[in-house]
Amino acid sequence: MLKRRLLALLPMLAATRPGQATTTGPKRPLLVIHENEVKRDEPPPHGAIGMSTAYRISDAVPAPRQMEFRKRVLHVGAAIGLHPIGHDEVYYVLAGEGDVTSDGQTQRMAAGMTAYLYEGAVVGIRQLGHEPLAIIVSYPNPR
Repeated sequence: MLKRRLLALLPMLAATRPGQATTTGPKRPLLVIHENEVKRDEPPPHGAIGMSTAYRISDAVPAPRQMEFRKRVLHVGAAIGLHPIGHDEVYYVLAGEGDVTSDGQTQRMAAGMTAYLYEGAVVGIRQLGHEPLAIIVSYPNPR
């Protein structure tokens, strides 16, 4: 059975050159977004605790899009408040330090660390120390 399925895929694989897409449908052009084009100062989401600089990178992508990709810099004393998530979510720390919380468990984060947060958890992250906390936040876009 598996061998039959693999043999059925061979013509499609042979017709595909490296770097060539295998999906069908309308092609969309490459889109490059500079963070300064989508930068704005605002209170962080889920509680408006302190101030932050938001880089809503994926907001510049025309719909439909399948994911969200954002950068947020939490100013000293700021936090993304605790909130339930309806999808898996990733926080990647670019600079600074903070505490990430998921369902009551808190872990210290620093540059180069990633928190993988699961659907259904109550999550948040708080800036610590004297430097702003810069993070990338990414998650699937609801369909």
